[in-house]
Amino acid sequence: MSRAMVLYAHPCPESFNAVVHETVVDTLEAKGWEVDDCDLNAEGFLPVLTELERRGYHDQPANLEPVKPYVDRLFAADALVMVFPVWNFGYPAILKGFLDRVFLPGVSFKLVDGRVRPNLTHIRKLVACTTYGGTRWRAFMAGDPPRKCVTRAVWHVCRPEKMRYLALYDMNRNTPETRAAHLARVRREMEAL
Repeated sequence: MSRAMVLYAHPCPESFNAVVHETVVDTLEAKGWEVDDCDLNAEGFLPVLTELERRGYHDQPANLEPVKPYVDRLFAADALVMVFPVWNFGYPAILKGFLDRVFLPGVSFKLVDGRVRPNLTHIRKLVACTTYGGTRWRAFMAGDPPRKCVTRAVWHVCRPEKMRYLALYDMNRNTPETRAAHLARVRREMEAL
C-alpha cells in the first residue's frame, strides 16, 4: 500500500483550507492510500528553529533528534501533499518552520562537495493545494514565492515522478461555484495520484 503524508497548515477548522484538507484526505483514503494526516497546528508543531538547532544544523545524525518523529514520517511517505493558504505571498509560519526544522541535511538533501543532492527521492508524487487572497496577477507580480518554493526547492529535493500545484486565487472574491470547481479539481488530482 502506498503512503501519503498530508502536511496541513491552517489553524481554523471552519476555513476553506480545512475543506480542501478534508477533500484531500477523504479522496486519498477512498483510493486506497494509507494517509499520514499531519495537521501541524493540531499537533502543536513548534516552528521556530532554535539557536541550539541552528548551531547543530549540519551535525548528522544528531541534527535529527529534535524532530525525529517528523523525519520518520517523512521517510515513510511515497507522496507528499501540502495543503496551506498563502499569506502575505508566503507560507504560514508553521509550514515555513516545518521546512526549516525538518528539511535538514541528511533528510531532504545531502551536501556533496558543497552541492545539494536530493535525498527525498522515495517521494514519487508531490502536490500542493493552496489558496491566495490576491489574484494570480498580483501573485505573479510579487514573484509567487510559495509556488516557486514548492515547484523548485521542494521539487528539487524529491525529484518526483508527478508534481502538481493546485492554486485557487482571489479568495476575497471567490463564489461558491469557483470554490466547488476547485474542490472538484483537487478531488480529480487526488484520484489520479
